[in-house]
Amino acid sequence: MKIVAVIPARLNSTRLNNKLLRDICGKTLIRRTYEATKDSKLFDDVVVVTNSKKIVNELMNYKIKYLFDESEYETGTDRIAAVANEIHADIIINVQGDEPFVKPNTVSSIINVFKNDLDNSIKIVSVMTPFKDDFELNNPNNVKVVTDKSNNAIYFSRYPIPYKRNINTSIAHKHVGIYAFRKKALIEFSKLSIGDLESSEKIEALRLVENDIKIKMINSNDLFIGIDTEDDLQKAIKIFCEKDNL
Repeated sequence: MKIVAVIPARLNSTRLNNKLLRDICGKTLIRRTYEATKDSKLFDDVVVVTNSKKIVNELMNYKIKYLFDESEYETGTDRIAAVANEIHADIIINVQGDEPFVKPNTVSSIINVFKNDLDNSIKIVSVMTPFKDDFELNNPNNVKVVTDKSNNAIYFSRYPIPYKRNINTSIAHKHVGIYAFRKKALIEFSKLSIGDLESSEKIEALRLVENDIKIKMINSNDLFIGIDTEDDLQKAIKIFCEKDNL
């Protein structure tokens, strides 16, 4: 089973300008993410997919493998799906370009789901983690997910779901933007139209839910740090600078 990590990388970001080329202790964010993914030694290959020539220049400077597609896409998954036929893999894992803190334990758990799925019935795997507090639960930047008893996703939302009186009664988990696809399922995703739910919530996983395609969710207690704002960037800089100075 060949497993490839693909990092979708667009330059434009509404909340943090030129995010993937921002400096984190001497290395750009996209370079940090690529190196962390590569260093995990969990993948047969790691590839960046981008439509930015500025990002291409950065990748070429450090001999980072990439695919260039100048088209605009709604989501990172759409960007990867568009080039899926060029990627030689059985499993393609979408690693967000703005998450340089790759969690090997979580990725290993994802891979094991596929390895243990002897009849290939599981097509897509994603990740969820418990909410720490009400502030995190109510933050619309954090996507919430609820599942059925088999841990297949029922619904995703930016709104706290279902209604709860306090954090202790919430059954929702925070969705972590890691998607793992069997290659055929990723190609099928590229053929799906964006529906009303995805248009409303701006969550690509809802395209699968609307089309009755199961997403197997695994629970992880790892700490996930995505970089969406200037505050997030400063936290990442602090972590990396302290780490690099050890």
